[in-house]
Amino acid sequence: MAEAYLRYFAGDSVVALSAGTEAAKAPNEGVVAAMAEDGIDISNALPKLIDPAVAARADLIVTMGCDVSGLDRVDDDWSLPDPKGASPERVREIRDMTKSRARVLAGQLSAAKPSTMGTSRGALQASVRRASRRSS
Repeated sequence: MAEAYLRYFAGDSVVALSAGTEAAKAPNEGVVAAMAEDGIDISNALPKLIDPAVAARADLIVTMGCDVSGLDRVDDDWSLPDPKGASPERVREIRDMTKSRARVLAGQLSAAKPSTMGTSRGALQASVRRASRRSS
């Protein structure tokens, strides 16, 4: 969710990558449904494992609120609940919390110089590019 919202709010000015401590063959169906309700399709997003080499190049690493191993540093932790196994109502609440934080981060990054950033439920890794930003 964080990667999708950061891309939505920051557009091409950010390269966002999301990874975690568990890979999966498909995204969480409840999260996919909640994001679709907000007009964002993440049905093809595959949960990936954190790549320490990619994380090492990130300018910013944000964790979502769970213990993440394998990272040399964490720049911010959003302390969000894990949507895994949550009711649809709870997933929507987590989605909205994630959306709010991603909107703020996108605003902060839009003023930043070119860089790379990352998230983990992982961690979010993103790169900021100088480019025109989509309005939202």
